[in-house]
This record gives sequence, C-alpha cells and structure tokens, in this order.
Amino acid sequence: MLESSHIFTNLAEGIAPPTHYIIQGKEYDTGYYLANGIYPKWSSLVQTVHDPHGPKKQLFVMKQEACRKDVERAFGVLKSFFAIIAGPTRFWSKSVIKDVMTAYIILHNMIVEDERDLSAPIQEQFEVPNPEVERDQIDDDARFQQFLGRYRKIKNKEAHIALRDALSEHLWEEYTNSEN
Repeated sequence: MLESSHIFTNLAEGIAPPTHYIIQGKEYDTGYYLANGIYPKWSSLVQTVHDPHGPKKQLFVMKQEACRKDVERAFGVLKSFFAIIAGPTRFWSKSVIKDVMTAYIILHNMIVEDERDLSAPIQEQFEVPNPEVERDQIDDDARFQQFLGRYRKIKNKEAHIALRDALSEHLWEEYTNSEN
C-alpha cells in the first residue's frame, strides 16, 4: 500500500512540493512523516526509537509520540463526525477513498471555522508554490535515471537513521537551551 501512495509517487517523480530545512547544519530538501515501527526505514519516514537509552532518545520518543497522538486524535474527531470513515472501505478504489477523505477534511475545517472564536487573531496563511516540471526538455533515459535516483533516495535507510538522529539532537539542544 505504501509503495502506491501518491505522496511517495510524487517524490519519486520529482513533483512533490518543494521543501527546504536545516537540522544540525545539514540541509534537507525532502519532507518527512512521523511513523511507528511498522513502516520501513525510508529517508522520508521518521520512526520512533524502539528502546530509547539516555535522555536524548527518551525526549525524542516523547515528543514524536505526542505529535503522532495529535494526528490520531484529529482522525478520531473526523471519525466521530463522519461515521463512514470508520466503515469498510476495502473494496473502494484509492481515488474514491482519497476524494472521500479530502471531502471530510474540508467539511471538518468548515465546521471548525464556523465554530471558531471570531475575536481571535487571524493567522497568516501561505501558499505552497507548484513545483516546476521541465519534462519535455529531458530525454526518457535521463528522466528514468533521475526517477531511479529519487526512488533510491526515498528508500535510503542510512538517511532515515541520520535524520532521526539529527532530529533527536536538535530537540535535545532546544530542550537544554530552554532550561538555561
């Protein structure tokens, strides 16, 4: 199922939204998703540490689990508003599931917007620019080689571990600096 996800397909095809951030002095150009241990060790998935030894790893696990729980709670709210999400979708096509989930998220956001405090300050929103794709200028062989390179980059286990360790170190530095 993960192999056919549009998120990873877009990454491999080079049409994912642009991302750029620096952690521990290293530049990254691919977003990442928090995941638990059932997912593979890909560069764009950051798993928790199974047996955290030491305060740095324990802090990382605590922070990551808190974020993952927030996402799970959000889907719990969606499920309580829209019971069809909890129902059987096994025989639905992926495009139908995607459309249904998108509709539910939009409806949920509309409900939240309707119920929000109108006196609260408005936060600025920003647009993510569409990536520019120059497919016609590159021949098929070069395009295929680029695809393979991006695919290998996604599945890079060493990059996964390096990113997880960098995030752990970054969180630790923020934590220790906030105590001083």
